[in-house]
Amino acid sequence: QVHVAESGGGLVQPGGSLRLSCAASGFTFNTYSMRWYRQAPGKERERVATISASGIVTDYGASVNGQFTISIDNRNHTSYLQMNNLKPEDTAVYSCNLYTPFGDHDYWGQGTQVTVSG
Repeated sequence: QVHVAESGGGLVQPGGSLRLSCAASGFTFNTYSMRWYRQAPGKERERVATISASGIVTDYGASVNGQFTISIDNRNHTSYLQMNNLKPEDTAVYSCNLYTPFGDHDYWGQGTQVTVSG
């Protein structure tokens, strides 16, 4: 059974940093990507960052480009989202998505709350 779990969320002051983790397990396919999304109250879900299993291909949403960095430990199937210079508007539930290019596998974690407040 595939399991995806996020961790690392919490309360941070504006200007602070957090690193989120997304650990995936229970699968055997080798070609996959991991995405981070976020959803703030009353807003639509927003794609934050994407990374391929190799770590070679990365992509960022326009609102976080240059502020967030995604990385991956493909031996342990864990992706990381380093978030710097956090702002109150970064407050959201951050969720991780494990998926394959052809759409035959698509798994989500429960999400982790990030609150930026001073």
